[in-house]
Amino acid sequence: MGNSIVAFGELVWDIFPDGNVLGGAPANLVFRLNSFGDHGHLLSRVGNDSLGKLALKRIAELGMSSENIQVDNVFPTGTVNIKIDHEGRPDFIIQKDVAFDHIEISAEALKLIKKSDALCFGTLVQRYGISKNTLRELANHARGLVKFLDIKLRKDCYNKGIIENSLGFADILRVKENELYILKDELALSGFKSKALATELLNEYGLDIVLVTKGKDGAFAIDRDNNYYEDPGYLIKLVDTVGSGVAFSAGFLHCFLAGEGIGEALRFGNAAGALTSTTHGATTFISKKQVLNLMANGKRR
Repeated sequence: MGNSIVAFGELVWDIFPDGNVLGGAPANLVFRLNSFGDHGHLLSRVGNDSLGKLALKRIAELGMSSENIQVDNVFPTGTVNIKIDHEGRPDFIIQKDVAFDHIEISAEALKLIKKSDALCFGTLVQRYGISKNTLRELANHARGLVKFLDIKLRKDCYNKGIIENSLGFADILRVKENELYILKDELALSGFKSKALATELLNEYGLDIVLVTKGKDGAFAIDRDNNYYEDPGYLIKLVDTVGSGVAFSAGFLHCFLAGEGIGEALRFGNAAGALTSTTHGATTFISKKQVLNLMANGKRR
């Protein structure tokens, strides 16, 4: 059957040196969730322009629904210029004041939330008031749902207030290890190492689970009962890391919402992220069977 998950936020064109790819963490999350057999719903906004029309066309080609994607007659479709370094890590330049900054609340969105199992969101979509207020409304109506924060701290696209509001909404946080140290500075955390910082965030903001992804070195998780879970990285042929963190989040949610334990969900998410790093961009199809095969047969670091 699969679970129903709403992903709220940006739908953008990722502009690479060798071409454009439709992206945005929420869109990529929905794509991955669908590939694992869940029912992802993207709640976003594009401009009434050529890129917006192309985005809706591409959404359909990827097997995703555009039913909850709004069209803006004033603001353009979002774009992100991406450059990949020699280690496959992306650098982002994100256009400001675009359609996804102006997602409006609607009766349809509230109805969708009430029928779903989880609400996923990040910080980027909260740069401007309209989308920020819409997220607050959705979170207020998401009682009983798992609220999953994939925090993604993009340069010049967050502040302390946005971070604290986001953590206040969330039950589960997914954060990259290097972002823990940004949070340390922004929130005046006292810890020095990753595990201590993750534990401090969990306790300070009443989170149920903190997931920390460490790139090639795998991931770890801490829950509110102070249980610690860790899964090492895989030896893979790296193409790029675009979408790997989102794939981790999708994999974790897929298992966790299906009733799997945190440790097993962490393992599946880690393998999904690693497998995505062997492909170009974030929307190359990867099946659940392929992820399970890597878990069973992949070589570890």
